Amino acid sequence: MYTENRCDMKTDSNQILNSLIRTKDRLWTLIWFSVVALLALWDVLFLNKPAFKKVSTGFVSTFAISLLVVVITLLLGWVLTIGLHYFSQRKNRAGYIGLTFFLNLIRSVPQIVGILFSYIGIAALVDKGLLSGPVSFIALAFCTSIFIVTEVIDLMRERIDHFKKLDFYNAMRVCGIPESRIINFDILWKNSRIHIFNKLISVFGSAIFLQCSVDFIISVGLSTDVNPVSLPVTLGSLLAKIDSKQDILAIGNAIFHPGYIPQLFMQNLQGLTVAFLIVFSLFCINNISNG
Repeated sequence: MYTENRCDMKTDSNQILNSLIRTKDRLWTLIWFSVVALLALWDVLFLNKPAFKKVSTGFVSTFAISLLVVVITLLLGWVLTIGLHYFSQRKNRAGYIGLTFFLNLIRSVPQIVGILFSYIGIAALVDKGLLSGPVSFIALAFCTSIFIVTEVIDLMRERIDHFKKLDFYNAMRVCGIPESRIINFDILWKNSRIHIFNKLISVFGSAIFLQCSVDFIISVGLSTDVNPVSLPVTLGSLLAKIDSKQDILAIGNAIFHPGYIPQLFMQNLQGLTVAFLIVFSLFCINNISNG
C-alpha cells in the first residue's frame, strides 16, 4: 500500500511537471518565477538592507503600475472599440471622424515621447500636492495606457471585422440576437479572448520597458524642472542612481581583472540586480507572449 501511494504521488508530480513544461508560455512563466525567487534569496543573504528595500520597492512599483496599465488598456480599448463600431453602424460621421482623429493623433506621437511629457506633468502635479499616493500610480498607468491602447483597439476591430464577414453573424442577427451581445460575448469573449490575452501580455512587457526607459531618462536629469523624488521609485529610476551605475561600470573592470568577478555578486549587487530584473523580465515576457 505504501509503495502504491508513493508511485501515485510520483505519477501526479510528473504529470504536474509535464503540464508546466509542455507549453512555452508555462515553461517561461515557471522559469521567471524560479529565477526571481532565487535572486531574491541571494539578495536577502548578501545585499544590505537599505539597498534591498529600494530594490524591493522598485520591483513592486514597476510591476504594480504595469499591471494597472494592462487593466486600464483593456477597459479603454474595449470602450473605444465599441464606440468606433457604434458610430460606424449608426452612420454618425461626426463621432466616427472625431474619435478616429483622436486615435490617429495618438499614433502620430512616439510612445516614449508622449509618456515622457506625461510623466513630467504628473511629477509637477505631485510637487504641488495635487496628486499623491495611489492616485499618482493610477495617473502614471493611465498616461502609459493612452499611448499603447491603439494596439488593443486594432486587434479588437480586426476580430470584429473578421467575424462580421462570416455567415454566423448575419444568422444571429436574423434570429433577433442583439448586436451588442454578438460583438461583446460571441466575438470578443468566446472567439477572441485568447488573442486579446496574448496582446495584453505584450502590453505588460511594453509598459515595463517604457516605464523604465522614461524613469531612467528623467532620473539622469533630462528635465531640470522635475524632481525625480516626486515619482514612485521604479527599477528604471533605481538604475539611474549613482550607486547602481557604479555597479554596472564594475562589470567593465571585471572583464580586464577576472579576479574581481566573484566580488561583483557581493559588492556590486544592487545595480546588477536591477539591470538583471529589467532585462530578464522583458526576455521572459517576450517568450511567454510568443508561446
